Amino acid sequence: MGTQDDTAQLTKGAKAAPKTADDAPHNGQVMQVERADFTDLVPEGRAPVQGMEGFDPCYSDIVDYIVRCTHKIWDERDVGLIYTHYTHNIVLYLPTGTIYNREDVVRDTIQRLVALPERRGMATHVVWNGNDKDGFYTSHLVTGSGRHSQPGPYGPATGRTFTSRTVADCMIHRNKIYREWVVSDQMAIVQQLGLDPQAYALKLAQAKFDKGLSVLDIGETGLMMGQYPPAEEADLSIAGTDLERETLTWLHDTFNRKMFGRIRDVYAPTIMYHGPLMKELYGTASVTHQALGLIGAFPDAVYQPQHICSTPCIEGGTKVAVRWVMEGHHLGYGGLESLGDPTGKRVQVMGMSHYHYKDGKIVDEWTVYDELALLVQIKLAQLADAPSATEATGA
Repeated sequence: MGTQDDTAQLTKGAKAAPKTADDAPHNGQVMQVERADFTDLVPEGRAPVQGMEGFDPCYSDIVDYIVRCTHKIWDERDVGLIYTHYTHNIVLYLPTGTIYNREDVVRDTIQRLVALPERRGMATHVVWNGNDKDGFYTSHLVTGSGRHSQPGPYGPATGRTFTSRTVADCMIHRNKIYREWVVSDQMAIVQQLGLDPQAYALKLAQAKFDKGLSVLDIGETGLMMGQYPPAEEADLSIAGTDLERETLTWLHDTFNRKMFGRIRDVYAPTIMYHGPLMKELYGTASVTHQALGLIGAFPDAVYQPQHICSTPCIEGGTKVAVRWVMEGHHLGYGGLESLGDPTGKRVQVMGMSHYHYKDGKIVDEWTVYDELALLVQIKLAQLADAPSATEATGA
């Protein structure tokens, strides 16, 4: 999945992507989301434009597949499609836990629909690679909006509206998703609904703690081995193109080697940054501040890209998707206000970033990670400390 050969074949086949607004997304090319209305993304009777062996006949390409089936399941409420679109042993990774079977995916989907029944998810773009023989990988950025109109996990209905971003990365073979990573900006929703993030995070942490879950701090993060500095060179083994290798290199320089000046080298001066909590920022200074804020909270964190893929963009240039994890300790102050004073607790940040390169520079970045998930991890670790503290005082 995602081998260099696959990526090279994909890039070669995708270079003829439509370049003008006059080119509809149905003219023999794999669909792109950016300029298409929803009705253009789910056409009826479109002939397959790439190999789709084993897929339902309604899907003409992999972008059609991921956009259409997501809409059917979440917006048309055909939750039962999960049975034909997920394997029975699906592994679904979330920032606060992991699901290991299809039936639990069905239950989790229903509960999320109950929580926010008026939410609608709109595809922002899809970055992908692969083929129908070896399998596809898609990174699907969704902008969700709606109104909190029913009581549920968020408490009594507030009637408030909300907007948040989600990225779902899927590994797909013959119509079925068998691995998925989903990062949803839940803190953005909690804040917009007017809830207390501290109380809500504690509620979630307490439920996990009551099930016997806790966080075991295993020591060093791996950023430095003993007293050595971070590695000079990035691990480029997951990259399949020169641009992907360049992306992994500057990410390593920025987040592991702390060379924040690299941001000025790779971002356009007019960069638009679309970040967690629905932040919309502009310019390299803003991007630098965001990077400093994240590292400031977890200064010993190691940044580990887990997957990278890229596709040519109908708007010009190329879009690159990176799925990454940061692991470190809450040792400092940063741009994550809800975390408060440093606690020293170990946390894992699961994140997704999409970068739009044009004329050699990044002109747009979309990054999603969930500050609420980090707060839940800290609360859970603090709950795990509580019994030890009681025993130490002889209570």
